[in-house]
Amino acid sequence: MVIALQVSNLTKEFGNKIVLDNISFDVQQGEVFGIIGMSGSGKTTLLNHLIGFLEPDEGDIKYHSSRLLDQKNTKELRKIQSNMIEVKKLFGFAPQAASYYPKLTVRENLEHFGALHKVDSKIIKENMERLLSLTQLDVHRDKLAEHLSGGQQRRLSIMCGLIHNPEILILDEPTADLDPVLRDETWKLIRAINKLGTTVVVASHFLEELEEACERVAIISNGKLVQYGTIEDIESKYGHDAVEIRVETTPEYLKILENTLHKRGVDKLKREENTLLLYTKTPKDTLLDIARMVHSGRVQIQSLDVHRPRLKEVFEKIVSQ
Repeated sequence: MVIALQVSNLTKEFGNKIVLDNISFDVQQGEVFGIIGMSGSGKTTLLNHLIGFLEPDEGDIKYHSSRLLDQKNTKELRKIQSNMIEVKKLFGFAPQAASYYPKLTVRENLEHFGALHKVDSKIIKENMERLLSLTQLDVHRDKLAEHLSGGQQRRLSIMCGLIHNPEILILDEPTADLDPVLRDETWKLIRAINKLGTTVVVASHFLEELEEACERVAIISNGKLVQYGTIEDIESKYGHDAVEIRVETTPEYLKILENTLHKRGVDKLKREENTLLLYTKTPKDTLLDIARMVHSGRVQIQSLDVHRPRLKEVFEKIVSQ
């Protein structure tokens, strides 16, 4: 895979506080890459470095572009801070706060941001039509931005970051403050943008969304990169700690299961109505105990489900350490 972004030993201090501490990772061209962290962890500061708004105290950030015809080596990486004119053409950014003018129409906003990027008026019009169709805002092109729904305003923010047809799109909490339906619509748009070839870097606290959309993520806690890689590898790394087994049955059998498995050394048991949640470091032994109880007729079960810790559980464990 071709590297689109490469972050090397990035360090940033504000006053006497280290906000980013020796962070290194790369983003591959064409992927949706997730950045995870609690509020105050340094996510937004990191994004502002990726687009050149902030300059590192130490380390550097480099990028690759397939558009650079003057590169002798097509895999050459260039420093962001040394090529800001080029970076503005190749990067798009949609911050969490509204990045459009509420008193302008959808069309006027897109024309304005296209002009800021010095895009030819003909290209702006072509890009606008493509984006209006992609976001299903074509019928609202002459509506004031302040009169759009919350989901439509979020789509407009993303469009303003795409009007110059960037290769890399940076999104900060794109589904924050949206209801589940609008969050789903926003992610459909992000996936559609990615399928067109745009590399997407997205910071979000909705871990279930990132788990579904991203193959690789970087987890930041207190300014440090604590985990980085594929979600599968990160989950597997923590999967040996405790596997969750969910057993659904009737109350009388739940009591038998709970008493027996507690004596067998299951790490943690929790009841939720007619479901018993078991957390064990020896899932094979626990499942064998349950099978023996069922085979002997001591209990009957309606359903049984096994899963290793998901991304949300892994993240909670990491930040609590």
